[in-house]
Amino acid sequence: MVEKFSVLIEDSGEFVRCGADDNVLRAMEVLGRKGIPVGCRGGGCGVCKVRVTAGRYHTRKMSRACVSEAEEAVGIVLACKLFPDSDLELKVEGKMLKALKRPAVDGPRQA
Repeated sequence: MVEKFSVLIEDSGEFVRCGADDNVLRAMEVLGRKGIPVGCRGGGCGVCKVRVTAGRYHTRKMSRACVSEAEEAVGIVLACKLFPDSDLELKVEGKMLKALKRPAVDGPRQA
C-alpha cells in the first residue's frame, strides 16, 4: 500500500492527499477548481510553480528555464515534478494562484 501524505495549500487553506508516488499537481487537480492551469505536466512550462514551506520531498527533472538552481534551493519547484516524502505545506508561486484565491464551492477540504 502506498503511503499518503497531507498537503496544505496555504493560499486557500485547503488540504489534499497525495501518495508518495503521485505528483502534487495531480493531487491539487482533485480540488476541481476551474481555472487551475495545467500546462505540459512534464516540468517544462513553469505554470505549476509552488514554494514548499514545510516538509520533506523529492523532485524529478525540471527545466532550468522555469526553476533556477537558486529558486530550487529555497523550495521553489514545479508541482508536476514534486513528490512528498512527508506531509507538506506549500504556497503557490505560479499562475495557479488566481484560481486558488477564489473561494471553494464547498469550503476548505480537510485531509
